[in-house]
Amino acid sequence: MAYSELIKNFEKVRSYMRDFYIFGFRSREEFGRKSPRSYDDERRRIEGYLQEYMGFHQTDAGKNVFISVDSRNGRGNPFYRALKTCSFTSGDITLHFIIFDILSSADEKMTVSQLADIIYEDYLSHFEAPVLYDISTVRKKLDEYVKLGLINKEKKGREVFYSRCPDTDLTGWDDALEFFSETAPCGVVGSYIMDAENAAGSRFAFKHHYITQALDSEILYSLFEAMHEKAEVTVSTYRRDSNEENLCLVVPLRIYISVGNGRQYLMCYNKNYRCFDSFRLDHIKAVRAGEVSDEFDELRERLREIGPNIWGVVCNRDHHLEHVEFVIRASEKEAFIVERLEREKRSGEVEALGGGLYRFSADVFDTYEMVPWIRTFICRIVELDFSNSMVESQFRSDIEAMYELYDIPGGEE
Repeated sequence: MAYSELIKNFEKVRSYMRDFYIFGFRSREEFGRKSPRSYDDERRRIEGYLQEYMGFHQTDAGKNVFISVDSRNGRGNPFYRALKTCSFTSGDITLHFIIFDILSSADEKMTVSQLADIIYEDYLSHFEAPVLYDISTVRKKLDEYVKLGLINKEKKGREVFYSRCPDTDLTGWDDALEFFSETAPCGVVGSYIMDAENAAGSRFAFKHHYITQALDSEILYSLFEAMHEKAEVTVSTYRRDSNEENLCLVVPLRIYISVGNGRQYLMCYNKNYRCFDSFRLDHIKAVRAGEVSDEFDELRERLREIGPNIWGVVCNRDHHLEHVEFVIRASEKEAFIVERLEREKRSGEVEALGGGLYRFSADVFDTYEMVPWIRTFICRIVELDFSNSMVESQFRSDIEAMYELYDIPGGEE
């Protein structure tokens, strides 16, 4: 079959784009998941819409392809281009334009049989071997557009009439649309609207621009849709180190987004293990909707209640809390240190002890999640006390290893 740039299964290209952008150091032979031919097809497909961002390094192991984006040069998310490239049949796209040509305004109202007759008589009968659309095909397409909010469906007596939805005037919304498209979950929606409105764009620049979120838009949309319906879903996940696929039945409740690294997480109730759980969206391969959950509202409320004790996304299965406490030193001229502690404490408490000493304390489900944040105060910590002795021991041994690395055995006196 001839190579095509259009995408049928986005998950296929999603994993390659992530590998090229985040890693970018593996040669063609090191992509063991697929055949070399599959690798070549996906690489050419990605080059088709990200050519100016593609590059390669020639090494002894072979050519390593990578994607490199400099936010100083291009301010829009280039990964949206992949989401806007999909496959369709010639008959499908022909029917799309014919329907919207007939229903050119909101005043035009027709039944499906009237539409089918006009499609054949005015559009297709002039061709030697026209593509024929039966009433069932036209009705399915119209109902699809009703669900998308493009077509209105109105019942009068026994007949159903279809009409085009009125256009929405978005004049003056360009800035809001662009900001939404680059910062919000499923921001590709804003990018689509900007394309339709021919918005200029490029009014914002971002210091931290988490563009890989775009690759998870389909997964995120499916989860939002399930939450709206209060439905269970089966998530298919994989581990990068083993490439094993796992299926898990969950009730999706919230989406958490890290302001530190931009990662998106599904917060849910795991019905396999009967506990609250979290999944990284970029590790979810597929989402399949299930039955409506009678427990949805109750579970979401329970998640809200335990939320203050979730430092990141981990809520252990027995909901056992761990106490974290440390004291830092800050001089009178270092008020910014105390301000930062107050600003980033989340559900913790900050207490002034006098003499430039301040105590932070918190009860969380997982102390280990806090360690990277605590390390940022490392040169100021004078006391440390974790109820999880294993994490505290690891933290102290890491400090000792650092002292040895800098040839300061035993640390400061």
